[in-house]
Amino acid sequence: MSKKTNYSYAGMAFIILVFGIIFIPKIIDRVSEGDITRDNESRSSELTTNDDSTSDLAYIPFNGENRKVPEFSFTNQDGRTITDKDYLGKVYVVEFFFTTCPTICPIMNRNLVEIQNEFKDFEDFGVASFTITPDIDTPEVLKAYANNYGITNPNWHLLTGNEEAIYKLANEGFNLYTAKDETVEGGFEHSGNFALIDKQGYIRSRSDDFGNPLIFYNGLVPESQGVSEEGIPQEISILKEDIAKLLKE
Repeated sequence: MSKKTNYSYAGMAFIILVFGIIFIPKIIDRVSEGDITRDNESRSSELTTNDDSTSDLAYIPFNGENRKVPEFSFTNQDGRTITDKDYLGKVYVVEFFFTTCPTICPIMNRNLVEIQNEFKDFEDFGVASFTITPDIDTPEVLKAYANNYGITNPNWHLLTGNEEAIYKLANEGFNLYTAKDETVEGGFEHSGNFALIDKQGYIRSRSDDFGNPLIFYNGLVPESQGVSEEGIPQEISILKEDIAKLLKE
């Protein structure tokens, strides 16, 4: 081997040594200070940043804001005072009914019991059932009704109280139509729809093909029936799906 070749190797070795002395400590310092991250740390950070637990369910616009459940305070089937605050942190379904209803209420509540049983292992799921005949539906009457239908969820409150406040909550708070009408069977008209509420108290729903919120879920057709005699498809299945989405938020 020539002296020239030996000098070349010696020069390269000297350069590598200088690089190691000068730059490697600086690289180590940058790593320790967090300026440089390992590949797996970078990917982990990116996954955390991009994680969004909000579902695709729509909010309901009202006067330029997302509609929330109004404040309320009523008495449940156990004689306890229940307010809207008791439902915060829970996903729940809202209905308006009455225990002596001879038409749609039994269908609605059997559907809700089916939903109750679907989510029996979720402590953050509930139902709010407001009676529209509070003069008849005392806590004792509501308790017997709950037992008769197999209502076992501790977060399912059958609520009674001031009649005017209940009707205002139905018609203005949820837009779930309710009215006295002696010409109809049972003496009352009311919506057979359910409203779905998220853990923060916002009313949520799916959207139609144009991006408009559908707002409510039809509670009158059992899931097992599929389609009513009038050709209306059941919506219990999609309500179950959407409850599951909100429970993950």
